[in-house]
Amino acid sequence: MTRMIRTTSVATALAGLALVTGVSAQQTTPPAPAQHHAMANQVMGFDQDKTTHHFYLYEDGGAIDVSVKDKADTANRDAIRSHLPHIAMMFSQGQFDAPMMVHDTTAVPGIEDLAKCKDKVKWAYTETPMGGRVDVVTADKDALAAVHAFMKFQIKDHATGDKTSVAKRKG
Repeated sequence: MTRMIRTTSVATALAGLALVTGVSAQQTTPPAPAQHHAMANQVMGFDQDKTTHHFYLYEDGGAIDVSVKDKADTANRDAIRSHLPHIAMMFSQGQFDAPMMVHDTTAVPGIEDLAKCKDKVKWAYTETPMGGRVDVVTADKDALAAVHAFMKFQIKDHATGDKTSVAKRKG
């Protein structure tokens, strides 16, 4: 029941954000940085300026890691810990509305194929000391290509500076 309420709440928030900001789901050019941050703050529920995103490409998938910049920032840390498990659940179900809203485009690379391959990809949330991580694992070559395309887009759009080359998963 909690997941249903949370999913409905996110969908309602996303729809409301689109109405308030005039966001078009069909837009294919990225939003201005200030607009991108405002949308990301709203959709993700934590302050983008006080947190750090990292996206990793691995031989078996990838990872999304989000952490607070200040270890005393428990409000944003807790918001990360609320958001990421929900994202893992939504992505596991083939629902990629959140990244389309954050990036103000339906043209997020990889998500169409990830939705089709949803049963071949595992999205697993893990709490970290400063936030959380979603590990993405697949043995399917088409799903793997989609995961890598998605992660490379995230690296570029969030300007993380993370490597876009594939590495061996640690640990």
